[in-house]
Amino acid sequence: MSEKTIYFLFTDTGTNLAKAINFFTKQSLNHVSIGFDKELHELYSFGRKQPRNPFIGGFVREDIHSDFLKKSNCAVYRFIVTEEEFRKIVDHIKRIENQKREYRYNFIGLIGILLQIEINRKCAFFCSQFVATVLKDVKSFRLAKPTCFVTPGDIRAQKGMELIYQGVLEEYPYSKKKQNKTNIESTKVKQSFIFLLSSKVKRFVIR
Repeated sequence: MSEKTIYFLFTDTGTNLAKAINFFTKQSLNHVSIGFDKELHELYSFGRKQPRNPFIGGFVREDIHSDFLKKSNCAVYRFIVTEEEFRKIVDHIKRIENQKREYRYNFIGLIGILLQIEINRKCAFFCSQFVATVLKDVKSFRLAKPTCFVTPGDIRAQKGMELIYQGVLEEYPYSKKKQNKTNIESTKVKQSFIFLLSSKVKRFVIR
């Protein structure tokens, strides 16, 4: 049976809202996104739509190079699913994306986690609730609680999750921008070496 890899990005942006969530959950890295490539180019979640306004939220496609995210502390995990499960996850996310104007961030649901009151709202998710919902068809990813109670820590603790990076998001080694920067620096070093070697050869020939 063919296998596919999905990726999870857990971040702590250091905002007041993030600090409040960290306090109540007694955990850090309390924002989770799900993606389909190691470079994290295609990455989805529920969060703020405007970096400066935490109260306007909904379905978002995240940019790890944005000023809001790139300085975040983070952890990146990968998880293996079947090809059929992968297709179902992608289809589910695309359906939500196609109707994203109807969806909003589930702030009330966060209160439900705190008070352990089950609150399910139509077309509303917080980040870990969204991720848990789109993973409902993955047999090997079984959460022992309703999606409205799932925290990023619950997802991170799942059996089969493999940590591939932890640190500052800007330094993520598989980032295309990071790779491009490394390639540019490598090219500059090579060019400097060639120039230096060429200068020495010219001086030798002249003598």
